[in-house]
Amino acid sequence: AVSPGNEVHLHAFATDAIGNDGSARRMYLHTSPEFAMKKLLAAGETRIAAFAHVWRNRERGVLHSPEFTMLEWYRAGEDYTVLVEDCEAILALAAQGAGAEVLRFRDRTCDPFAPPERLSVAEAFARHARIDLMATIGPRGETDAAALGAALDAEGIRRAADDTWSDMLARVLVERVEPRLGLGRPTVLDRYPAAEAALARPAADDPRVAERFELYACGVELANGFGELTDPAEQRRRFALEMEEKARRYGERYPLDEGFLDALALVPPAAGIALGFDRLVMLATGAPRLDEVLWTPVP
Repeated sequence: AVSPGNEVHLHAFATDAIGNDGSARRMYLHTSPEFAMKKLLAAGETRIAAFAHVWRNRERGVLHSPEFTMLEWYRAGEDYTVLVEDCEAILALAAQGAGAEVLRFRDRTCDPFAPPERLSVAEAFARHARIDLMATIGPRGETDAAALGAALDAEGIRRAADDTWSDMLARVLVERVEPRLGLGRPTVLDRYPAAEAALARPAADDPRVAERFELYACGVELANGFGELTDPAEQRRRFALEMEEKARRYGERYPLDEGFLDALALVPPAAGIALGFDRLVMLATGAPRLDEVLWTPVP
């Protein structure tokens, strides 16, 4: 790929493509087929899916592998909430295929046949962390790190002195919210703050939040879905901010895929989602870690 993606904490495997004349061009193993698939939407495709390996550097652990399988699909002309119905069907199919009555991770279980719980991020913060998240977000989506920091302090949630608003949001999600999602039944965590929109469009009824959701089962994130942003100027602005932050934190930045940004103006209203297939298999089989369901784990 020309660009592996432009999110702050997304790290790619890089290589040099050598031409016949010996010239070198920096390329990357893709972290997602997203850019390529949206170019297909721009060319007129309406329902597309990819089932393929992707690669992400700096990712290794119980729930992470540098190489894994992603199921990603897009629906042109449809609302992003339709993707939730797709996810419900896929969870049930995975359980049936594995002969499982429940999804399982450690001591947590989830009924894959049950209708999902639906929570906004703000509702989840209020319920599981006693934090009023929207009080730290301005009318246009601007964020107030001092206000969120004070809320974390009041609840005894640790933070670093130089944490950004996004850093603190992630801390609360990981420590207080995610472990309580998808217990008993799946959870759809919806309406992410606009500052965390990534490639999702703003919600029509509230510019402070975005048409973005994540699917959880047994406290494990399985999928990330968007109502797709199709404004190339806004996407370029977001990418620029992300790369500035990446350079500050990690001393590197990735190039923009100009072909993707050009194509974005031609993408119709669409919904898209990426699902971690190996994680789903892990839950359906009750495996204790991701490596146990990978045919050839990265050593």
